[in-house]
Amino acid sequence: DNGRKSGNDGSDSKSESRILREGEVDILLQGNRVFYNKTQVVNRDLSIAVLRAYVNKRHAESIIGRVEEHCKNAAGQNFRNGWPQSEHVSAEYLCNADQSTISYAADEENGNSELHEADVKDSDSAYAPVRPLHILEALSASGLRALRYACEVEGVGSVVALDNDKLAFEACRHNIRLNGAMTKVQAELADARVYMLTHEKQFDVVDVDPYGSPSVFLDSAVQSVAEGGILMCTATDTAVFCGNNGEVCYSKYGSYPVRGKYCHEMALRILLASIESHANRYKRYIVPLLSISVDFYIRVFVQIFTSANIIKTSPAKLSYLYQCAGCDSFHLQPVARIIHKNDSIRYMPGMGPVVLPDCKQCGRHFNMGGPIWSEPIHDCNWVSSILKGVIKLKLSYPTYDKLHSILTTVSEELMDVPLYLDLHSVSATLKCTVPNSDMFRYAIVNAGYRVSGSHADPLGFKTDAPMDVIWDIMRCWVKLHPVKSQSADTPGNAILSKEPILKANFSRVLSALSKARSKGIPRFLPNPESFWGPRPRAGRCIAEKHAHLVGPMEIYDTYH
Repeated sequence: DNGRKSGNDGSDSKSESRILREGEVDILLQGNRVFYNKTQVVNRDLSIAVLRAYVNKRHAESIIGRVEEHCKNAAGQNFRNGWPQSEHVSAEYLCNADQSTISYAADEENGNSELHEADVKDSDSAYAPVRPLHILEALSASGLRALRYACEVEGVGSVVALDNDKLAFEACRHNIRLNGAMTKVQAELADARVYMLTHEKQFDVVDVDPYGSPSVFLDSAVQSVAEGGILMCTATDTAVFCGNNGEVCYSKYGSYPVRGKYCHEMALRILLASIESHANRYKRYIVPLLSISVDFYIRVFVQIFTSANIIKTSPAKLSYLYQCAGCDSFHLQPVARIIHKNDSIRYMPGMGPVVLPDCKQCGRHFNMGGPIWSEPIHDCNWVSSILKGVIKLKLSYPTYDKLHSILTTVSEELMDVPLYLDLHSVSATLKCTVPNSDMFRYAIVNAGYRVSGSHADPLGFKTDAPMDVIWDIMRCWVKLHPVKSQSADTPGNAILSKEPILKANFSRVLSALSKARSKGIPRFLPNPESFWGPRPRAGRCIAEKHAHLVGPMEIYDTYH
């Protein structure tokens, strides 16, 4: 903030400007003329971490491919699905792509032999460099994100920083010169949708981070990503995703939300389903790598591939959602199913309904929403690789603590369990004392099911236990901690009027506990300062009466 001085004429003089440094990049800010939100520094740090993991994986996969080719030529092995039948390539590269050695063990009929890095170097092409990344930042504003990609990520060849606002374009060009990045970062004044449509499959990474909804950019974005490339997408219209305006969500994303405590994860799954739908129109499909809900926005990272055959499975990755209007019970109904019989595959409609007209727990009706993405929203190998890379280069991330806490929590989630429950909400339905979270976890694990936390909600828990088991555990809890009598027509009374079939066991079991929590690793950090949230659109003036929402410094910025 040094060097920022007030002026009364509203001019763009240097006395009103300030130099902001984030990571290894400096940018010039002049009030709110060009959009900048320091809250999104977590977003930018996470994107850099994903890019570094992507560069490492590309390099590792290239080396492994060359090792495979070298071994095939040298040993004449019979290959199956592209790999030697009697050999095993170390998978360490896929989880620890930053390692510099390769282990390759062969088990031959007449004994064991090993092929090490030194053997591979005999081939002149074994360590040929991987092509540098070509990145598009579709809505660059000041160009801060594009500059950080170019300056902080090794393996980035070029970045196109795009914006259709002339002030933002000029600010981006100035910041490029300020950082001496003219050879790597190119500013373009153009409509992002048109630009992406005219550059089909030309970018290894496309970053779409708009002010508000990304819906209008998705169709062109999925076309501009190269085969196996990554699409990074942010959405800040979380109120729309979470059920405040269901009809608006459906018009933008093709999915109808329902109200539930899992709304933040549902938002991620609606966005993923929408991206998949746009990709399918061009015989493409997505593979989610990492999907997070943090602060006031959601952010997804997906790889995009092309296959007319694989997109036939896309409907089976989506599900309709039934949410009880009286209690926390919810159920998923797949849109389609895949039947394997002998050597044939049949794609069939989903079977339903999965629920009765009324909830069998409380007797209330169901609200139906969706379709949402019901497959995993993270890739465990990618999450592990990203987290290890962040820890290794912790000093290069301004928000390391926050980043580490998010990735740690994501790494412990049950990847194959959609959505989550809120223990406080479940207890509120019964009007009972909230069980200790550890004891509740013990009961689930002792019943033979799995349980984990959720990165989207500190009070949330994910489990593969059916709702019958959850309510039986709560019934057993209420027997130990009785509640006051309730009105006969309440959902809680209807649930408690039934005897539990399962006898809950609340005895301690270590496998139910979070490993990160046991080690004292923080998982949910408080906001670093007041007014940590969204900022007004570039050029917008905020009245003083709204100072309690955005802070007095924000009002100063919008007027100067």
